[in-house]
Parts: sequence; structure tokens; C-alpha cells
Amino acid sequence: SMNKICIVIPAFNENKNIIKLIKVIKKKIDCYIVIVDDSENFKTKILFDKIKNKKIFYFHRKKKLGRGSAVIYGFKKIVKKNINCFIEMDADFSHSPNELKRNIKTFYNKKLDLLIGSRYLANSKIINWPLSRRILSKLSNLLARFLLGVPVNDYTNGYRFYSKRAIKTVISKCNKLGGEFIILSEIILVLFKMKYKISEIESIFRNRVRGKSSVNLSLVFQSFVGLIKLYLLKISNKI
Repeated sequence: SMNKICIVIPAFNENKNIIKLIKVIKKKIDCYIVIVDDSENFKTKILFDKIKNKKIFYFHRKKKLGRGSAVIYGFKKIVKKNINCFIEMDADFSHSPNELKRNIKTFYNKKLDLLIGSRYLANSKIINWPLSRRILSKLSNLLARFLLGVPVNDYTNGYRFYSKRAIKTVISKCNKLGGEFIILSEIILVLFKMKYKISEIESIFRNRVRGKSSVNLSLVFQSFVGLIKLYLLKISNKI
């Protein structure tokens, strides 16, 4: 069933990494790959214009609409194909392709609807994060757990494996709160409410070394506001 797998990769100015990542993935597993590129420039598009591969789909949205929105867009484009494991991962090698095979196996063996590569399990690791970033991430995950009440440790890592029914639900019900990272927590809440089978697996997260981290105070504030909105939707039974 390995060929019934699709990986959706949101890309924003990732032309340096993306071809390398695809090559590594292709060595590990046989799958469809969907790239959703929100870069305002055409650097990544130029690379993909050269690639003629029936299993690689490239979409250029030309403006930054948010990571979560890019992933849902990618899922929409591929959901009609005969796929039973839908994966999302980042383009910058922060999520290791070396974990793909093991994670897919776990996903199938446990008959899951959602498997989360978690940064907060006993054998997980976060490499290259400053202390402030670790503390903020840990706090926002504790807050998410407190407000949303789903028994997972990592609400915000975008290394995930979904069943087809989970993806259909995500497409029809999620993205109510704007396109950014809050979608990751929203998806967990929606699938949990529908009694879908969710599990976590340890993961090694390697922070993007190049460039500056995109996380700043306004993003922290946004995610806090997002969590409060999600909590309000939850208690008013809108989710």
C-alpha cells in the first residue's frame, strides 16, 4: 500500500531545499508529492517547470495565505485519488524523511486517522532551538491541552499522517480561523470530537538553520488569540 501515499509540502521561498527534499523522500518511499508554493517570486516555479513527473504536483498560489491553508489546499487537490495515507511535512528538513517509513508503518498497523510526529514525547528531540522558543512552544502546547482537552502532547507540529476520512473532514470542516498555524490545533480538536483515532510518535525536530526564525511576538500573540477562539468554538459546540 506504499504507493497509496501522498505527501503535501507547503513551501514559502524554499527553492534551495525543495528539490533536495523530494529526492530524499523518493529514495525512502514511493508516493505522490504535492507542493503548494506561496512564494511571491517564481524561483521555485522555474525549478518545477523542468520536472515532468506524474507523481509530483506543483501549485503556485503566489501569495502568503498561511501554512495551514496551503496544506488544506494541497489535500483538496489530491483527495480524489486512490490514496489512504495523506502526509503533511515542512519543506526545510525540520521534519526528517528518515522517519517516514516507520511512521507510515505505525499509521497502518494501528489503523489510525491521525498520527502526529511529536516533539514532546520521551524519546523526541528538538535540535537548534533557542531556549525562549522552546519555552514558548511548550507553554502554548500546555495551554492548548488545557483549553482544548485533547490528550496529545504536540498540537502544533506539522509532521502528520492522516486517513482519507480524516482528510475529507479536514477539508470540509477546518480553516475557520485564518490560514496560519492555528489550523494544526483546530484539526486535532475536530478529529477528536468526531471520535477519530489519534496517536503520537516520537520525532526529531531540527530547526531551520538558514534565515531567521519566523516566530516572533506577534505570532505568539496570534496563536494565543487563535487558541481562545478555538476554545470558544468548542464550548459553544460549533466544533
